[in-house]
Amino acid sequence: MIFDDNMKEPEFHRKKLDNGLTVIFEKRDTPVVAVASSVKFGAQHESENNKGISHFIEHLVFKGTKNRSVTEIPEDIEGKGGVLNAFTAEEVTCFWNKMPAKHFSLGADVSRDLVLNPLFEAEALERERKVILEEIKMYHDNPSSFVLEKIKELMYKKPFNMSIAGTHESVKGLSRERVMELFDSIYSTNNMIFSVVGDVEFDEVLVEAKKFPKIEKTIRKMPIVKKKGESIEKRKGIDQAHSVLGFHMPKLNDKNRYAAEVFDSILGGGMSSRLFQEIREKRGLCYAIKSHLEQSKDYSYLLIYSGTVKEKVEEIKKLALKEVKKLGELKKSDFEEAKERLIGLRKISKEKSDSTMIELLQEELGGDAKRYYEYENEVGKVKLEDVRALSKFKEYSFVALVPE
Repeated sequence: MIFDDNMKEPEFHRKKLDNGLTVIFEKRDTPVVAVASSVKFGAQHESENNKGISHFIEHLVFKGTKNRSVTEIPEDIEGKGGVLNAFTAEEVTCFWNKMPAKHFSLGADVSRDLVLNPLFEAEALERERKVILEEIKMYHDNPSSFVLEKIKELMYKKPFNMSIAGTHESVKGLSRERVMELFDSIYSTNNMIFSVVGDVEFDEVLVEAKKFPKIEKTIRKMPIVKKKGESIEKRKGIDQAHSVLGFHMPKLNDKNRYAAEVFDSILGGGMSSRLFQEIREKRGLCYAIKSHLEQSKDYSYLLIYSGTVKEKVEEIKKLALKEVKKLGELKKSDFEEAKERLIGLRKISKEKSDSTMIELLQEELGGDAKRYYEYENEVGKVKLEDVRALSKFKEYSFVALVPE
């Protein structure tokens, strides 16, 4: 199947600078620009004792830099009508903002300031530690968050299987000295990606990118070891049972990477998906039923989440596994429809400059941001038998949290 809407190929540049920084840029005509400074270090690189340190640093850099106070950081962006945010993932910590394009240099400066000049003041650090400890409690107390973190514990060994936010014990043990030591050993230009999507010129982007100083550091990888497991826990004070099935899937650079996306879309992507139609619409067994595919160059897994009454947990589990196996007999028409759906969803996500910026970043982390522009062709090349083959799971993990 060929997907061709005669759209003009966007102007894109990728360049590695002499200061070690990787720059990725897409030119747009809409008068908005999204900017991100990202560090290729996230939760998957942390040891058990340091678990949560990337997330801690993400919070702490907003508490003040050499150039801006804790109030000036958001004021500089929001005062111009922009938005400011950050996130910590397994493989990256990203600091981004989106501004009217005429304020590009300011957005770039704030983004650069955050990754180069945080103060890590002792009092601010201790206040933020308390905030993160409350965040960890929130994840534990929220049943859906709890089971989504628990399934990861069952599918991988430590330290990868631990929460991105860390544990109560690991975060309490992160001293100011340890935070500063890790920051100094990791936050270097050769470990950074400067991403821009919007209405500016590439020459303007390079001017800002060249303001990063040349600093070289080495990141040491931690092993990611797969396993499987099952767990059912009871909890007082909840009325709904929450469950997750987990399967290991092809990674971002594997040949069946796009087949996995098609598989996920058919299985649990939206109201037309197999899981939604069979388990919610046909049988009324739950309100929430969906799948989610997480892909990286180092790991990949598919999750099926549901919320129901505790008496139906086992029935939904069996029905979900049955729907997975039934994809081994997937019809050609359903397969083609799923590919078209994925192409359409990608076109919709392209409307937002920040969404495109994050997707370009993900592809760059996987090896080459240019693959973002090959998505439609690559999805179009997926074969029916490749999707069918993914239904032949030999192992899975399962977790449920049920009312006591």
